[in-house]
Amino acid sequence: MLRSVILAASRSSQVERLVATAPYTRDVVRRFVAGAATDDALRATRELVDDGLAVTLDHLGEDTVRPEQATATRDEYLKLLKMLAAAGLTPAAEVSVKLSALGQMFDEQLAYDNARAICAAADAAGTTVTLDMEDHTTTDSTLEVLSRLRKDFPSTGAVLQAYLRRTESDCRELSSAGSRVRLCKGAYKEPESVAYQSAREVDKSYVRCMNILMSGDGYPMLATHDPRMIAIGEDRARWFDRGPERFEFQMLYGIRPEEQARLAGEGYTVRTYVPYGDEWYGYLMRRLAERPANMVFFGRALISKK
Repeated sequence: MLRSVILAASRSSQVERLVATAPYTRDVVRRFVAGAATDDALRATRELVDDGLAVTLDHLGEDTVRPEQATATRDEYLKLLKMLAAAGLTPAAEVSVKLSALGQMFDEQLAYDNARAICAAADAAGTTVTLDMEDHTTTDSTLEVLSRLRKDFPSTGAVLQAYLRRTESDCRELSSAGSRVRLCKGAYKEPESVAYQSAREVDKSYVRCMNILMSGDGYPMLATHDPRMIAIGEDRARWFDRGPERFEFQMLYGIRPEEQARLAGEGYTVRTYVPYGDEWYGYLMRRLAERPANMVFFGRALISKK
């Protein structure tokens, strides 16, 4: 119920205005978002890399409805990648890209062309790209673009969401050698016809999908903050004889930093998903929906006078 309420709020312009103007929102946002500017993204990346973590950077913005918006997003990624390379932060840092921010909703070819330019820039910078997954209506389109990109940039990463009923099949399709796949639970509101609705069913699906990826020939990227899923991931790595160089854990910026440090200290690759940019509201609300316990921190920050 709480998850549904938060997701509904993420689409409300009235709630967005209320949250954006609350006195202590800035402190809350700063925990989960690196900042608005490219320099903020580089600062956060440097801090994380110095702490032994890998990074994937996401320039926030997805409701792109005009070609010039898509072009601006592409150009920001090109700038970011050039700066990451110049700062010596690649290959530890890669980028995550939403095709919707590149024009997917109104021109799939434009989105592909923009994504290809970003992949080429990442390759030149000595790193790679992962295509974020969004709501289920974009899944086929995103996987089609991924397939096209991998012809020239085979390290381009995929994202699969365990709450979708189709994901086990997609995991089998994408578990081939060299295939980088981020497995997450999913944070969009989806109908029961396409997605599991209960946390228990989503967890069971996550484990089934994890088994497929960990037993395959690809490179699994386990995106989870759930202690049970992390423990199962560690167990599956031992069971399938996967060393730390053959898979990784991924977590969000600002969530469970001590656990990120623990896993990295034990020799695992841990990649922190670092968002930046002005379009923070939808991202933040989905993160709260994904892990409603974060509402406690959010609520305290909004009412705190300290």
